[in-house]
Amino acid sequence: MTTAADGSYRARLLGLLGERNALESLDASGNRVEAVVRRLGEGGLSRSYGPGKWTGKQVIAHLADAEMGAGFRIRQILSQDHHTIQPWDEGAWARRYDAVDVEAALGAFLALRRWNLLLLRRLDESDLAREVVHPERGPETLGTVVRLLAGHDLNHLAQLEQL
Repeated sequence: MTTAADGSYRARLLGLLGERNALESLDASGNRVEAVVRRLGEGGLSRSYGPGKWTGKQVIAHLADAEMGAGFRIRQILSQDHHTIQPWDEGAWARRYDAVDVEAALGAFLALRRWNLLLLRRLDESDLAREVVHPERGPETLGTVVRLLAGHDLNHLAQLEQL
């Protein structure tokens, strides 16, 4: 299983974003997630994108959780010098995704995304250059954390679009 600590996973997420502007991608991804949810509906979101993989509902729940976690991380990085990120086990969190309320998860994701983008759009280069340590990935900047979040969206959007 690929984990967030896996260097190839990190490279893949950054590769999905490529040279695109991370904030523009994050903004567009929020809209794309909502459009895919509306298009697929209950039936489509109840399907898995592959054998042993999450259902669409579980992906939406994960995106909401990831947005909450990323928003907390971003604020910790901005408010504490020499911050060490606390990793989370997405598989352990996902064990609670057996009965997902899609509207609640989507609403949370979209509201948190808007809130996080309001903050991110006000940051300058010195903010984005703030260094943080991820216990599994090592040192990185806030700018990298934001780019990883944008790539993370693209990764899960591809899964949803397979449904």
